[in-house]
Amino acid sequence: MRKRPLRALVPALAASALLLAAGCSADPGQSSAAERTPDSGASATATANSDQPLAVAAAPAAAATSTAVARPGTAGGKARKTSLTVKSYDNHTRRAVISTVGKGTSSPSPTGTPTSAGTATPGRTAVGDVIASAPAPGAPDGLLAKVTKVIGETADGTEVQTAPTTLDTLLGDDDAKGTVPVDPASFDVERLLPDVKVSWAKTGDIHSGLEGTKVPLGSLRVDVATKVATAEGAPASAAASVSGFVQVKPEVDFSYGGDSSTASNGSTGSAASGPRAAYLGVSGDWTSQWALKGRAAASTKPVRLPFAKLHADPVLQVGPIPVVVNLDLTCYFEIGGDGNVTVDVEQDLKGDFKAGGTFGTAAGWTPVNESHMAGSPVRTSVTTAGSVKAALGAQATVGLYGAVGVTADLAPYLRGEAAGTVTATTPVGSEAKSDVAASGSWALYGGLDLSGTLQIQLAIFGTPVIQHAVPLGTLHREWKLADGKM
Repeated sequence: MRKRPLRALVPALAASALLLAAGCSADPGQSSAAERTPDSGASATATANSDQPLAVAAAPAAAATSTAVARPGTAGGKARKTSLTVKSYDNHTRRAVISTVGKGTSSPSPTGTPTSAGTATPGRTAVGDVIASAPAPGAPDGLLAKVTKVIGETADGTEVQTAPTTLDTLLGDDDAKGTVPVDPASFDVERLLPDVKVSWAKTGDIHSGLEGTKVPLGSLRVDVATKVATAEGAPASAAASVSGFVQVKPEVDFSYGGDSSTASNGSTGSAASGPRAAYLGVSGDWTSQWALKGRAAASTKPVRLPFAKLHADPVLQVGPIPVVVNLDLTCYFEIGGDGNVTVDVEQDLKGDFKAGGTFGTAAGWTPVNESHMAGSPVRTSVTTAGSVKAALGAQATVGLYGAVGVTADLAPYLRGEAAGTVTATTPVGSEAKSDVAASGSWALYGGLDLSGTLQIQLAIFGTPVIQHAVPLGTLHREWKLADGKM
């Protein structure tokens, strides 16, 4: 499993700022931007008819460096596939080097001199072009950018100045909708505790991780086992620990509804008009099995301890456009209580979840927050009076091109409580036996909390800017696992 430097993600999941790149030919004698196609090597076929929705699917491995170019405001300027590539990008200056790579045949240089096959030549781009690129050097989260100035030619291609733009400059009046699974093998993993193990399975009977684990196809599983602080004064037999696994089959949900006011000449709608609808979210199947044992230390507020961080940049192929999604998962456990109760409990939990933001012109951005789960106890034991609550959950962030858009926190939990008294009487005399009586009741509950926020960066769709973070609201469910009398 690859490791990747930690990126700033923890309590938030990221939808990132949109970067823009495209450039203009250095030859002043060429025709105007309105008369040129976005790229001489581009497919001659325009994007799908606006009456037909664009297909949304996982980009094939061959599209790992794919780009699409649009020329908004011009006839025939809709987005299309192109042979342009982003050779490099500097996120401080927002300068990019754009080139064209010949594939199997000579490709013309700006002066008309052929270059050998496979040699990079300066890109044929123009001021006003919008480029969407899969992850590229200097732009690991992908690149969505608009060319504002052509700086000049370099050995690698045309250097251009870019500025942020939005997806509607590429998608225009098209419609697109789809749910795409995330390849579990594509996640970079940072283990934050020693006893963390990651497993996954994909088609072709390919499996990685713990031997003997039965991970469903497309699922990612994270196992953890660790000790936690034990309550002061608790006996050695009450040492506290948490163990178990989280298993998730993540999917990215994406939709876009184009602006019906797009110009009749077929040009892409302006960024100011924006889409009439949009959606971005994360969903999937969830399975967890975990156990809490012993007497955890008292805490005035729950203590959260992350044990693994995972990151992936799946590329959605939306018609000809590579849309880069940034997905982060932080797995954690959280424990709180009064430090009095001793438990030995284990729970199985299965279900699904969905969290995201949906946009409509009437209501603006509104949250989507759903989960259907059921839990069953594997073993239950609660002794002495007190209370404890422990969660084994995951926080997910999903964004586009490096800008955080949606943060969701799914926290299935166990909650135990016991009430009553324990009395002991020891009579005088060596032969006498102690008389111990206990009375009271206990109960164990399973539950889940799903919460999160919509971020301002969701304006990447071209919708009005969210003035402040919008809470998803908290979805709360709880059910009784077991109870009894002492």
